[in-house]
Amino acid sequence: MADKHFRGVFTALVTPMGPDGRINDQALTRLVEAQIEAGVHGLVPCGTTGEAATMSHAEHIHVVEVVTRAVAGRVPVLAGAGSNATREAIELARACKELGVSATLQVVPYYNKPPQDGLIRHFEAIADAVALPIILYNVPGRTVTNMLPATVAHLAQHENIVGIKDATGDLHVAAQLRELCGPDFALMSGDDFTLLPFLATGGDGVISVVSNPAPALLVSLYDLFCAGKLDEARALHFRQLRLTRLLFSDPNPIAVKAAMHMLGLSGLDVRSPLRPLNLEGELASGLRACLRELALLD
Repeated sequence: MADKHFRGVFTALVTPMGPDGRINDQALTRLVEAQIEAGVHGLVPCGTTGEAATMSHAEHIHVVEVVTRAVAGRVPVLAGAGSNATREAIELARACKELGVSATLQVVPYYNKPPQDGLIRHFEAIADAVALPIILYNVPGRTVTNMLPATVAHLAQHENIVGIKDATGDLHVAAQLRELCGPDFALMSGDDFTLLPFLATGGDGVISVVSNPAPALLVSLYDLFCAGKLDEARALHFRQLRLTRLLFSDPNPIAVKAAMHMLGLSGLDVRSPLRPLNLEGELASGLRACLRELALLD
């Protein structure tokens, strides 16, 4: 089994902001409390959903600090600390380590289009420089470069590289990762659409967008699967698919920010070049109806 610290439902947290773009620390702290109360197994600040790509270095560290302080050791904090520049990723990882996070999430370098041996050099340099567990993050839909299973297997031999968030949505890739990396390597889904089959293929959990508005539902799905109650887990999986489709109808995190706004847990605003969801539009109407259907909104 994978490291017990990296199993279950980890929420890829939105970052509440105001219309001026400033980070709302109080709303972020309330969000952390709501997530922990709902039973999530870990929290991920400053990932894709947290809009880390639009943050300054200081803002990035500030968000991680606010979340880590609010969590107070109750669940693991897996802090996004990736960059397409190896030196910057090392700097972010060092800063996160000083804040006491459990691990860092390190994304495949985007834009540069590195070869597979370049990926190995990048991730091993971070792992050598900072004595902190690393969860790799493969999301080729955003980075262009796809990290191949054989590359992950090579990296898994490093003592500080303990798992991967696989957002390919490809279950054959998930099976290859389990086969090549062994049972102790944490295999986390980065694709809410394929969560249940991912678990059945040998996955250990999910780093989820959907668990922002629906944390208890995702935790229940995971618990039911672990208890062998597959029919009930399947029913919950299909129940969350409509919400998943709606949340990804616009580029993430536009729709999930709107959903959290409807629930009173975040501002609606996202940073440019994204734009907020039109609350009078068809997608917003569908979101409201779905949240009500799931008993998340009165």
